[in-house]
Amino acid sequence: MTGNKYPLSTQLCINGKLVDSHSSERYSLFNPVDDSLFCDQVQYAAAEDVDAAVEAAEAAFKGPWRKFTATQRGEALVKLSALILEHKEELAYLDGTPTGKTAAITEAEFAASILRYYAGWADKYPGESYPGEDGMVKIVRQEPLGVCVGINPWNGPIAIMAMKLGPALAMGNVIILKPSEKTPLASNRLAFLASESGILPPGVFQSLSGAGATGAMLASHMRVRKVSFTGSIPTGKKIQEAAAKSNLKRVTLELGGKSPSGIFEDCDFDNAVWWSVFAITQNTGQACYAASRVYVQEGIADKFVEAFTKGMSEKINELAPLADKTQLSRVSSFFQRDAGKTQILVGGKQHGDKGCYWEPTVFYNPEKDAQVYNEEIFGPVACISTFKDEEEFLRLANDTEYGLMAGVFTQDINRAMRISSELDSGVVGINCVSTISLQTPFGGSKQSGIGREMSHYALRSYSEPKTVLINMNY
Repeated sequence: MTGNKYPLSTQLCINGKLVDSHSSERYSLFNPVDDSLFCDQVQYAAAEDVDAAVEAAEAAFKGPWRKFTATQRGEALVKLSALILEHKEELAYLDGTPTGKTAAITEAEFAASILRYYAGWADKYPGESYPGEDGMVKIVRQEPLGVCVGINPWNGPIAIMAMKLGPALAMGNVIILKPSEKTPLASNRLAFLASESGILPPGVFQSLSGAGATGAMLASHMRVRKVSFTGSIPTGKKIQEAAAKSNLKRVTLELGGKSPSGIFEDCDFDNAVWWSVFAITQNTGQACYAASRVYVQEGIADKFVEAFTKGMSEKINELAPLADKTQLSRVSSFFQRDAGKTQILVGGKQHGDKGCYWEPTVFYNPEKDAQVYNEEIFGPVACISTFKDEEEFLRLANDTEYGLMAGVFTQDINRAMRISSELDSGVVGINCVSTISLQTPFGGSKQSGIGREMSHYALRSYSEPKTVLINMNY
């Protein structure tokens, strides 16, 4: 399209080429900063396109990609990381513009670091051997699964793309990415560049834009061996069901959160306030691990609420917009449904007369059956409640089906360790919250997901252990 800074990859990337979909369906992307049209004629993948991508992936897996040594796979990931950095402004523009993301370049740089990390693992992920006193030598190999699928969200599309690409390729798999229909362009572009540059053989990394129907076709495809999904709990359940009903393909699910954070009287006060504001305003609150339930001990409640509310108010002109009108409508709907069940200290309405901006919002002691308290909102909206002691905090924090992230703010290390072991959460931050580390596993308990991303734990989910028994008794 004319008027855009970079070419827009509205086609599908199959077998190293940008191709037109077999579907006539097209859709448009808008800039949530001012509701202007960003891109039209974006294509949805049809069943024929899904089959073509799977066929190309299988051919690459059994052919040229199989011949790459582990060291060569690592070198390819290093080159792919450099390719992202070379095109980081372009990739950030392609996926940042249709969601209003202001930190998309930083996200692209993080994505490059993820691929460099997994490049280092490619020739270092070990197998196992066991003593052979019984005359049987026992070896366990970690072997690739084959054709994998990554179904990505729109809130961190470039980084999450790398979270799936890195471990999948490091272990010798091939992968088809299905980006969110809100952010399809960078995935399509990078998949094409990876093949065009010769970094990856055609078919190793492909991208199929589309909505939920495209993801459903991939999740139920009989020749796909693994699906990694990041998104909502209802969709995650559908993907797990499709995987089970088809060929029992392996599934990793990184789903939603309603993360609690406990602010104790002995905390470093300024640190607790900073992290609490940061946790719910980074990416405009559109983060699965955002600490949206803040619990503050009664002795410092008034002081903390005042400081937290002030910090949230100061963010009003700094936040990027919500991703689109649909997301704005979703956030707004919570306030309509919970009228009378909450006390709003600040915010609670759209900011400005154009675009998809929402004021940073703080609820105080909402009723426990209020939807804003129980459901993931995915916006800059926090609920503050008070508690008396550790026992009450743990009861309140764990009273949810979510279990992705939690935070504890205290200078008592014994209390911190005691509470971290009691919280039903895949990740616990002590004197921090709503942050991740590339070197450690990320994922949730309960309905927040299955499996882990990041660290060497992700490599396990893209490989299958094979036991080899060697009889030395004859």
